[in-house]
Formats: sequence, C-alpha cells, structure tokens
Amino acid sequence: MSRLFGTDGIRGVANQDLTPDLALALGRAAGSVLAPGGGHVVIGRDTRPSGPMLEAALLAGLCSAGVDVRRAGIIPTPAVAFLTLEEKAAAGAVISASHNPAADNGIKFFSSEAMKIAAAAEEEIEAAMESPTSDLPTGAEVGSVEDLERAGERYVDHLIHTLHEPLRGLRVVLDCAFGAAYDVAPSAFREAGAHVIALHAENDGGRINVDCGSTAVGKLAERVVHEGADLGIAFDGDADRALAVDERGQVVDGDRIIALSALHLKESGELHGDLVIGTVMANLGFRHALEARGIDVVTVPVGDKFVAEAMAERGAALGGEQSGHVIFGSHSTTGDGILTGLQVAGAVAASGETLSNLAFFYDTYPQVLTNVRVAHADRLESATEVWGAVEAAERTLGSDGRVLVRASGTEPLVRVMVEAVDEATARRTANSLAAIVARALA
Repeated sequence: MSRLFGTDGIRGVANQDLTPDLALALGRAAGSVLAPGGGHVVIGRDTRPSGPMLEAALLAGLCSAGVDVRRAGIIPTPAVAFLTLEEKAAAGAVISASHNPAADNGIKFFSSEAMKIAAAAEEEIEAAMESPTSDLPTGAEVGSVEDLERAGERYVDHLIHTLHEPLRGLRVVLDCAFGAAYDVAPSAFREAGAHVIALHAENDGGRINVDCGSTAVGKLAERVVHEGADLGIAFDGDADRALAVDERGQVVDGDRIIALSALHLKESGELHGDLVIGTVMANLGFRHALEARGIDVVTVPVGDKFVAEAMAERGAALGGEQSGHVIFGSHSTTGDGILTGLQVAGAVAASGETLSNLAFFYDTYPQVLTNVRVAHADRLESATEVWGAVEAAERTLGSDGRVLVRASGTEPLVRVMVEAVDEATARRTANSLAAIVARALA
C-alpha cells in the first residue's frame, strides 16, 4: 500500500479516493493505535456533503476497535483540538479537506495532547491497515457513540476568554467560506462585543471555498470598504487559518498577522523569550523588521505541524505561516482562524490604531516564485550542480536576499523562490536557477 498520509492527514476526492471502506479501515486501525485498550475520541467535521458519509464510516471503525466516540458535529478543526484536551480524550479526528474544493474531503488526527499526530503514529496506523487484526471486541466491549453537548458553545466560551478586553465599537466583516466557521465565528465575535457582518455564513458545503474565504478575499475586501468596517477576516473551510483585510481593503497575510501580534504580545509581556516561529517561506522583510525590534525569528520547514512542534520545544508563544495558519501558544496547540481573527481585532481595539497602521509597519522584499516541472524531483537533494548554483546566488545576494529551492510534496515540481532588494534582481536570479534545475533534473 502506498503511503496514505500527506502533509496534513489523508485527502482525496470523496467516494473515489477517500471511500467509506477506506474510512472504516482507517478508523479501526487508528483506534487500535491511538486508543489501545479503549478510551474515547472526539470527532468533528466541516460542511461538505460527503462529511456525514465519511463520519459514519470512521466512527464505525473506531467503535469496532473498542473506542467510544464523542461526536461534535460541524465544528472547526481547532475546536476539535480544544475539545480533545477538555474531554481528556485519547485522540481527536477531523473530517475536512480544509481549503480544497467541495468534492474533496480528508481525515486527520490529533494526539491526546491535541497536537497533530507524528509521522511515526501515521506509519503505525498504515501498518495496522495493511495487516488488520481479527481480534476485535464484541458485546459490551464494542465502542459507543454519543453527541458532545454544547461543543460549539464551549469552544466559543474558550475563545472569548482569550481576550483582555471586549471588541465594543469595532465593525468586523467575516467571510466564513460556507465552512465549519459558519456559525461559531459570528457567534464568537458578537459575544466579544463586535458589530458583525457575516458573509457566506450558511451550512452549504456544496459551495465551500467557492470564490470566497481565505483563498479568494476579493469580495471580503470590497465589503469591508463598502461597510466602512474596521477590518475583515476570511476563514478557510475548516477554519484553522485566517487572513485579514484592513479598513482600506488591503490583504493582511499570515506574516503581517504574526508581526503585528508579536509586537502586541511583546508590549504586554506575553511574548515568551521575545521569540517567534516562522517558516522558510516567511518574507525577509518580516524577519528583518522583527529582529530590528528585538524579536528573534526561528524558521522551520513549511507546515503548521512543524511550527507547532518548534513552539512546543522552545516554549514560544507565537508562530505560524504566511498562508494564515497562526498559533497562539498560550491558547491553542494548533492553527486557529477564529482565535487569530479575535486576536487581530483585539490588537486594533487595544491600540486604538487602524489595522493598516498596525500591519504595514514594514516593507516586504520582492519575491519571485518559479515552479519548474521536472522528471526527477526526487534527485534534487543529490543534484550538486543545483546546490552549487544556489550557494553562488546566496553569496551574490548577501544579507539583502535569499534563495529557497525545494521539491513539491504533491507534484513533479521543484519550487525556486528568490527574494532580493529589487524585483529585477530576484527575477533574474530565479530564472537562472530555474534553468539549472530543469537541466539537472530532466
């Protein structure tokens, strides 16, 4: 069996790649690995039409392994992480394909510590699927299923308690992407005291992420300006990430959200060790701006799992990705879009400044990203010609630029990213490196 787990669980076209049969086998295997000898698992899902089908199969597999299931219903991914801790569960499971199209779906797991499970656990689950046991519980030992009462309300209460002061007077536009945030996000912001204008806030999974949410913020930006709102927040399908829009309609990406949050936390004495965890995709301007203000930036590979692991290891209070996965370590173990939106709004309310002033205090370096289609992306690591050229480019750019070359995890592509003080230099360097990559890995 080829490896099922990707960078964020298992994903595919529902009922084609990700079938009920697969979900059943996955649930049985995951139950035996994550909750050996019993225990309970919290399950949540987004609004996709295939969600109930896959949920039924997954929970059947878990029950078959002797695991009791606490069903949270339609709820954001970070809410499942929160409830896993609150319920002292053996694990959490989420049925969602995040920002993917409505036809897709996915399954991912949290450990009992509400962290995305490690690669070793994924491999153990896959091994259990390849060699399923026949020693299954019977009678009273079979797992049960019950609905988790007030799951959404408990999560909203948790979110509200992360704020130091109410959001009274703020006008906020929320784009819920027809996804898991459709109900709890408007509820959380209203309970926090904001005047909320909600877009795409319906349980309509057939339109999840379609020209809306964090993958398409144009309509949100227009509405923020039209309403004279203070800010807008766009979520993805499972609400584990968010992007913001300022009062002028400018997009505030994950880097800028992290940067303004870092300064806000530092001022209040809550930025542990004056440290922020970012990824290798974080813009050089972001890193220089924070370092100039006494904040260290540690970079890790792309993926919120790596950010969370580094934060736990270093005791960091803040980390995240340019894409909008932001982790506030004092309040969550994983990226949380609604929490992020509330913290951004809280910074605006506390400072009395506009979001544009808070977010755009530094200039980004021009960045050129080139995708090179190659026949042998797997040979990149040993391609001495490529790495020699990368080293030469880095010497030429010096501290005023950087180069990142990495193979795609899902396509036969090598991604070449160059940042420099001007776009012409970045583009020239990227094109030169792309040509060398294409030749070396043809």
